[in-house]
Amino acid sequence: MIRGAVPTYHLSHRHEPAECVAAFAAWHGYTSPLRSRPTMASCLEGSHRVWWQVDAASAEDALALLPPFVAERTRAAEVQEVPIP
Repeated sequence: MIRGAVPTYHLSHRHEPAECVAAFAAWHGYTSPLRSRPTMASCLEGSHRVWWQVDAASAEDALALLPPFVAERTRAAEVQEVPIP
């Protein structure tokens, strides 16, 4: 990471099949720059996972971009681009 740059976090969310509707409904009324933006998800394939890549000062700040129901089921990992030989 470049000193002074904001870290990037990979957010990996998982919910149970019965929680799928709640995971998407949780966004209604929640203010976040992630709302109304496409992201990757596997709900239609049956594994009920959603992923985001965000810039934030800390893992806690990254998770705060998500509604509580979603954040409680999400892991934040600091990541950075690396060259693949």
